[in-house]
Amino acid sequence: MVKLENLSKIYQQDIVGLRNINLHIKPREFVSIVGQSGTGKSTLIKLLIAEERPTEGRITIGGWDITNIKRSQIPALRRQIGVVFQDFKLLPQKTVFENVAFAAQVCGESNRKIKRIVPSALRIVDLEDKADRYPRHLSGGEQQRVVIARSLIHRPKLLLADEPTGNLDSFNAQEIVDMLLRINDFGTTIILVTHNSEIVNSLKKRVITLDNGEIISDKKCGKYTL
Repeated sequence: MVKLENLSKIYQQDIVGLRNINLHIKPREFVSIVGQSGTGKSTLIKLLIAEERPTEGRITIGGWDITNIKRSQIPALRRQIGVVFQDFKLLPQKTVFENVAFAAQVCGESNRKIKRIVPSALRIVDLEDKADRYPRHLSGGEQQRVVIARSLIHRPKLLLADEPTGNLDSFNAQEIVDMLLRINDFGTTIILVTHNSEIVNSLKKRVITLDNGEIISDKKCGKYTL
């Protein structure tokens, strides 16, 4: 599903984002990427969604070499990758239904299809009954579930979750993680980027630890300690 070969990202003034990363994530895997702030986690996400270009190495997603992806191809790539960030980035003037639908509208989907796929996405995150509510009427956990629904609108094979529980209390954080596990059970590959050791250790899934832009640990069922 995701293959990184000798991947490096060096910013100006010799600032290292990532250095010589070799990584293979198989289809249907659930992988946690962990490490302190500034270790390269965000750089990795930006490379996977083609927001940044690597300095060296190769990136392959689903058999597609995106290392030198053309700008015109980036929208097609991002339709295959769901992304959930810590910042909800919901449109406050739109309802839950409209926020999720917006992701389909910008890609030119027909109204007929939107009316079919949005309820399906909301059903996955248990928000069907709140489709007509506005973000300000939702809890933080519910807002993040809207974001997850929006990320699923194109039925991606890969979901990147970048600190999705960072703004949530422990109860809502666990709820979001349980939802990601459920999505993984449906067959979607999950990459969870986090510094929350409690969540990572509760998953009992593969854990990859970054430090100073390098992989220092890759364990099939790892533990992570700050």
